[in-house]
Amino acid sequence: MPISQEEIEAIVETMNIHHYKKGTTLLKEGQISAEAYFVLEGCIRQYYLVDGEERTSNFFTEEQWVISLSNFNQSVPSNHYLVCCEDSVLVVGNSKKAEELYKRFPKLETVSRKVMEKVFVEQQKIMRDYFTDTPEQRYLKLLRSRPNLFQIIPQYQIASYIGVKPESLSRIRKRILKKL
Repeated sequence: MPISQEEIEAIVETMNIHHYKKGTTLLKEGQISAEAYFVLEGCIRQYYLVDGEERTSNFFTEEQWVISLSNFNQSVPSNHYLVCCEDSVLVVGNSKKAEELYKRFPKLETVSRKVMEKVFVEQQKIMRDYFTDTPEQRYLKLLRSRPNLFQIIPQYQIASYIGVKPESLSRIRKRILKKL
């Protein structure tokens, strides 16, 4: 959807670009956040704590939105964590500034809705693949679609993301190497 120069300038005025160090926690379980992020550089990991164990649900990298759908624009405490996996540069937005922009430029609300729809579709695909693919298929898809993650993410977090223990990931990797 094309936007005018005036709309672009208004968006740029409200943009806050922040630099975060590796290990910075952007959101903790129980916190209420009205912030959304757009990754310019770096990687953000989303995970849940289940019985004291971290379960990775997503990695967000360059040109991806990081939006906690469960608590954005609502006063609902987060049920997950967002942590920088490496030094990251993020555009930080919040619902209050977004609402002010929507009042000035109603078309931007439609643009925002389109972004949210895209994020929702991506999340649905991740969930579907998690339930329909085997861990080996999930690993291979990740290797093909996002090979850069393997340079920055520890193996135990990759294992968590595909739904296995690190030992199982080692067996999966050995099986794949034998097929080559």
